[in-house]
Amino acid sequence: MPTPPASQPAFVLVEPQMGENIGAAARAMWNFGLDRMRLVAPRDGWPNPKAVAMASGAGRLLDAAQVFETTAEAVGEADFVLATTARPRGLTKPVYSPEAAMAEIAARIRDGQKAAVLFGPERAGLENSDIALANGIISVPVNPDFPSLNLAQCVLLTGYEWRRATSEVTPRTVEMAGTEWANQAEIDALSRHYEERMEEAGFFFPDHKAETMKRNLRNLWSRMPLTRSDVQTFHGMLRQIVRWKDRGG
Repeated sequence: MPTPPASQPAFVLVEPQMGENIGAAARAMWNFGLDRMRLVAPRDGWPNPKAVAMASGAGRLLDAAQVFETTAEAVGEADFVLATTARPRGLTKPVYSPEAAMAEIAARIRDGQKAAVLFGPERAGLENSDIALANGIISVPVNPDFPSLNLAQCVLLTGYEWRRATSEVTPRTVEMAGTEWANQAEIDALSRHYEERMEEAGFFFPDHKAETMKRNLRNLWSRMPLTRSDVQTFHGMLRQIVRWKDRGG
């Protein structure tokens, strides 16, 4: 029976040098729901206890990681392969931003293809012989004077873009902290409360400017994004000021 198409790309770490970096890469992958890790000739052998210590909750990725002797074997079943590199390589290939790369991979996986992303060793990155196996290059827009990314950083960045390409990401939200937005009736009541107390205090002066001042005050309250808790707080503040005045404070 043929193997069903994978729902995510394989992340292939080529000749990773330190167990700690493999563990950190596993943690970064799992942060974004990626769990298809492949290792090509890890320098310090496999399994590696230092990787387990660094994975911090993502040990299942290490347990399931596949180990290969060559990059060609690691990507052998893939229909589409991208290689991460920060340096020009003199190879004619399409170059993707991380965002475009993950969008392309997501589209291909939806079409039933298998995909893989290559990450090079910490010291110098991928060799040209590895990049030659890829269909394209992922280039991160980093500082040209300091282009080198840590292995786990590169994995994290790519995983983040995968998540963005395949999940609904809300660009902005507000944590309501147990309250709700105030409705128009509540804001109107707050406006009237302040208008009445300010009227008593003689704030609306001179008379010919009073209506404009009241309108500006109402506009202020309606323009502010107030929660019910905010409204209650403003009511309470004004009541306390009035009590303090009545006590002769």
